[in-house]
Amino acid sequence: MFKLVTRRQAMALGAVSAVSMFSRPARADLAPLIDAARKEGSLTWYIAQIDGETAELVGKSFTALFPGVTVTVMRTTGQVAYERLLNDLKNSVPNCDVFSSTDISHYPALMAKKALANYVPQNAAGLAPAFQGLGLDGYYYPTTSTLHVLGYNTQKVTAAEAPKNWPDLYAPQWKNQAATGHPAFSGYTGQWVLAMRTLYGWEYFEKLEKNRPQIGRSGLDPITMMNAGERKIGCVPLSGALLSADKGNPIAPVYPTDGSILCIGPAAVMANGPHPNAGRLFMEYLLSQEFAQFLADNRVDPVRAGVRLKPGAKPIGDVKLITQTTAQIAKGVPEIIEQWRDTFGS
Repeated sequence: MFKLVTRRQAMALGAVSAVSMFSRPARADLAPLIDAARKEGSLTWYIAQIDGETAELVGKSFTALFPGVTVTVMRTTGQVAYERLLNDLKNSVPNCDVFSSTDISHYPALMAKKALANYVPQNAAGLAPAFQGLGLDGYYYPTTSTLHVLGYNTQKVTAAEAPKNWPDLYAPQWKNQAATGHPAFSGYTGQWVLAMRTLYGWEYFEKLEKNRPQIGRSGLDPITMMNAGERKIGCVPLSGALLSADKGNPIAPVYPTDGSILCIGPAAVMANGPHPNAGRLFMEYLLSQEFAQFLADNRVDPVRAGVRLKPGAKPIGDVKLITQTTAQIAKGVPEIIEQWRDTFGS
């Protein structure tokens, strides 16, 4: 459980504003849900979309907004969170109230198991047009997004030297100098691998393997490797790279000329969650303007319009995007995980 923080403390963290949409008279119809959530007192959130430190700030900001309802954050990679959830379901041990993955294909599979609660959040009406229809109304909704891009260590590589497109990762000068996540653990990395296979064929990874990249697990691991000087370049979530740079680390992102992969982070309330009302209230928060601004302040791309972006991030409309459907991800990611293991041996 998190220690309760005051609204003033949460504001200092950039988390919530003193005048919340939840406290306006127009939101009075949420009062019964808020009361019921407070009686439950807590919720558990399985989260893969953001780093652990930011996820804990989300939990604190929610508690500041709704005193008496705490958030237990279980932060892992997308595929590990999904396996944990499947294990919970198999053993009939309900732990998770809200599931936030980096792999949208998890949700149709959970639907087939009747594992998702039917709930239509009022705040879902505020999704920006680009994100409307990317979930399944009444069951799961996009709550975060990020771009998968290139990155480099600014102390070891100049902007002129930095890779400009995805094939640059296997250029000869980057042998033993590149870093990636692992598609079997990271949903965002899986979507990147699938996008590269579509663009360039599996030959892309056969060439990359010859460059001996360092392979982590999480999509954030290449950022750690570059910051530590273990690798000079890598493929990274834009949000993680910008947040790391904000902290003074020597990393900069590059929007590839052949396209940045748009990765959607959906969320859903679990049907058997032990705190159903707190879970539904948390889902309202994940789709709120407060949370959208919190994301922007912490370098994660929000899914609502009218949010102030921090300097250094391009508006999504100015970026060449590579997008993939839920069906393409659901079919393709298991395939590329096997191909990856055959090629890289792990």
